[in-house]
Amino acid sequence: MAKKKKSSENIAARNRKARHDYFIEDNYEAGIALQGTEIKSIRSGRASIEESYASEEGGELYLINAYIPEYQAGGRDQHETRRPRKLLLHKKELA
Repeated sequence: MAKKKKSSENIAARNRKARHDYFIEDNYEAGIALQGTEIKSIRSGRASIEESYASEEGGELYLINAYIPEYQAGGRDQHETRRPRKLLLHKKELA
Protein backbone atom coordinates (compact mmCIF):
# COMPACT_ATOMS: atom_id res chain seq x y z
CA MET A 1 0.00 0.00 0.00
CA ALA A 2 1.33 3.45 -0.91
CA LYS A 3 2.13 5.84 1.91
CA LYS A 4 0.18 9.07 2.12
CA LYS A 5 2.23 12.15 1.44
CA LYS A 6 2.37 14.59 4.34
CA SER A 7 0.95 17.98 3.49
CA SER A 8 3.17 20.97 4.22
CA GLU A 9 -0.01 22.92 4.97
CA ASN A 10 -1.04 22.48 8.60
CA ILE A 11 -4.44 24.10 9.15
CA ALA A 12 -5.64 24.18 12.76
CA ALA A 13 -9.18 25.50 12.14
CA ARG A 14 -11.44 26.40 9.22
CA ASN A 15 -14.62 28.44 9.09
CA ARG A 16 -16.70 26.47 6.58
CA LYS A 17 -19.90 28.28 7.57
CA ALA A 18 -18.45 31.65 6.50
CA ARG A 19 -17.58 30.28 3.06
CA HIS A 20 -21.13 28.99 2.72
CA ASP A 21 -22.98 32.07 4.04
CA TYR A 22 -20.81 34.82 2.51
CA PHE A 23 -19.02 35.62 -0.74
CA ILE A 24 -15.29 35.83 0.02
CA GLU A 25 -13.51 38.32 -2.28
CA ASP A 26 -9.94 38.09 -1.00
CA ASN A 27 -8.02 35.53 1.02
CA TYR A 28 -5.17 36.47 3.34
CA GLU A 29 -2.84 34.23 5.26
CA ALA A 30 -2.03 35.66 8.68
CA GLY A 31 -0.26 34.56 11.80
CA ILE A 32 -1.86 34.88 15.22
CA ALA A 33 -0.09 36.15 18.35
CA LEU A 34 -0.72 33.37 20.89
CA GLN A 35 0.25 32.48 24.45
CA GLY A 36 1.88 29.15 25.33
CA THR A 37 -1.23 27.30 26.52
CA GLU A 38 -3.19 28.50 23.47
CA ILE A 39 -0.68 26.85 21.15
CA LYS A 40 -1.04 23.53 22.94
CA SER A 41 -4.85 23.70 22.83
CA ILE A 42 -4.81 24.42 19.09
CA ARG A 43 -2.40 21.55 18.43
CA SER A 44 -4.79 19.21 20.23
CA GLY A 45 -7.47 20.23 17.67
CA ARG A 46 -9.89 21.94 20.03
CA ALA A 47 -9.98 25.48 18.58
CA SER A 48 -13.06 26.98 16.93
CA ILE A 49 -13.28 30.09 14.74
CA GLU A 50 -16.90 29.50 13.75
CA GLU A 51 -18.31 32.66 15.38
CA SER A 52 -15.19 34.81 15.05
CA TYR A 53 -14.46 37.86 12.90
CA ALA A 54 -11.60 40.29 12.27
CA SER A 55 -11.72 43.88 13.49
CA GLU A 56 -9.33 46.79 12.90
CA GLU A 57 -8.21 48.77 15.94
CA GLY A 58 -5.47 51.38 15.79
CA GLY A 59 -4.07 50.24 12.45
CA GLU A 60 -3.83 46.61 13.56
CA LEU A 61 -6.14 43.67 12.91
CA TYR A 62 -7.55 41.50 15.72
CA LEU A 63 -9.38 38.18 15.70
CA ILE A 64 -12.45 38.63 17.90
CA ASN A 65 -14.51 35.88 19.56
CA ALA A 66 -12.33 32.93 18.48
CA TYR A 67 -12.68 30.07 20.97
CA ILE A 68 -9.51 28.38 22.19
CA PRO A 69 -10.28 26.32 25.32
CA GLU A 70 -7.95 26.15 28.29
CA TYR A 71 -5.20 23.56 28.02
CA GLN A 72 -6.12 20.58 30.21
CA ALA A 73 -2.60 19.93 31.48
CA GLY A 74 -1.87 23.64 31.95
CA GLY A 75 -1.13 25.14 35.33
CA ARG A 76 -2.73 28.13 36.95
CA ASP A 77 -1.53 30.58 34.28
CA GLN A 78 -4.24 29.83 31.71
CA HIS A 79 -5.40 32.14 28.95
CA GLU A 80 -8.85 33.65 28.44
CA THR A 81 -10.83 31.45 26.07
CA ARG A 82 -12.33 34.27 23.93
CA ARG A 83 -9.80 37.10 24.23
CA PRO A 84 -8.98 39.29 21.18
CA ARG A 85 -5.90 37.93 19.39
CA LYS A 86 -3.65 40.06 17.19
CA LEU A 87 -3.42 38.95 13.55
CA LEU A 88 0.08 39.24 12.11
CA LEU A 89 -0.02 40.78 8.63
CA HIS A 90 2.34 43.02 6.67
CA LYS A 91 1.49 46.75 6.79
CA LYS A 92 0.81 46.84 3.04
CA GLU A 93 -1.76 44.04 3.44
CA LEU A 94 -3.62 46.11 6.05
CA ALA A 95 -3.85 49.22 3.84
